[in-house]
Amino acid sequence: MKIINIKYLSFLMLITVSSVLYSCKKEYKDPNGAIAADVLSSSKGLTGVAVGLQRVYTVSRPGLLFNSITANGFVTNEVLLRNSGNIPELQLSTGAVDGTNSILFNLWANANKIIFDADNVITNATALADKNYASGLIAYSSVFKALAIGNMSQYWERVPASIGTNVSFISRVEGFNRAIAVIDNAIAVIGANAMSPTFLAQIPAGMDITNTLYALKARYALFAGNYPLALTAANSVDLTKRSSFNFDAITLNPIFEISTSTNNVFQPTDANLGLAGAFVPDAGDRRILFYTTTSTTAPTVRINGFGAAVATAVPIYLPGEITLIKAEVYARTPDLNNALVELNKVITKTAAADPFGVGAALPALTGAYTQQQLLDLIYKNRCIELYMSGLKLEDMRRFNRPATERKRNFFPYPFQERDNNPNTPADPNF
Repeated sequence: MKIINIKYLSFLMLITVSSVLYSCKKEYKDPNGAIAADVLSSSKGLTGVAVGLQRVYTVSRPGLLFNSITANGFVTNEVLLRNSGNIPELQLSTGAVDGTNSILFNLWANANKIIFDADNVITNATALADKNYASGLIAYSSVFKALAIGNMSQYWERVPASIGTNVSFISRVEGFNRAIAVIDNAIAVIGANAMSPTFLAQIPAGMDITNTLYALKARYALFAGNYPLALTAANSVDLTKRSSFNFDAITLNPIFEISTSTNNVFQPTDANLGLAGAFVPDAGDRRILFYTTTSTTAPTVRINGFGAAVATAVPIYLPGEITLIKAEVYARTPDLNNALVELNKVITKTAAADPFGVGAALPALTGAYTQQQLLDLIYKNRCIELYMSGLKLEDMRRFNRPATERKRNFFPYPFQERDNNPNTPADPNF
């Protein structure tokens, strides 16, 4: 990726963290603007850049949150296109997607921007005299850097090794391991110096930083096939706590803003969340009523759950995801008894027992199951528990689901990257 473009975007973020801007200009001069070096040398300036990371990740149509849920939802049949005039969504819904797709470009460009800005915060925070304040800056920014690397590694076969001109690429597994390394550094930093309450009061409410770091470590270790590490990290997450991106009447929940409220982009595929055959949700599974609602007019099945309203918070991870990580690790070990124990925790969980109100409230599974049967049940419950979380495509590959069940396996690289970086890999065939 051309570093001059990333620097331009980053410089604008340093000037004002209240706007997300895009440009192809190669020069930018603002005699009245803040000097980047000055901004990055003060705790106030670094805090502004750090808070900007959450804005780039979550806000409106350009944000990684909306684009990850959208791209994943269409290619895995979680959601149904409502308007074929939305060309980027139409491409994803058919699988005939190319490097012109703006949803993929938003995913790619904003992930790179977040990595660039997070690196600036993490590097410059180490020079602050207040090590507790610096600890908070590093840990908070590391969450977004890890999420950005993780998102790219979920959707592309290879990801940039760094931010710069004509950068090389690494495998997606190396990408997950790089995200884990970012997280490990943050955990070490907050272990040495507790995060300052003063810093925590400056960032948007909702995120439990420590639990989020361990939850993301468990997620990406699982995706990288490092099962012992995934289990250790999952066991470090307090499942009674919430960690979320919060929204309000000014900063709207992007799923509600763009899709739920307009009914013009996508809605759930059906009342079974797009699942078929043995994976159709059980009768009485209360998660269906959580994630969907019904209408007397078309479409009769509509978004509920974490896209229900303007101010609905979106979890950074669900406690159920962490429990299902444990179940999957045990199933693959294999330790089938413990796998069933963990799976039953999700199956029997009630809404009242979950910090976000997600609960199947079904009877526990009993009897003997083979490893494959348990893996199928874990996959089924991940599809339901983590509906519209942006994780299903990764799950479909990891559980070796037939290619016919999805529209794409990996995404093509945006033309903006290919046109500017001769090291851009070949696009996948599927």
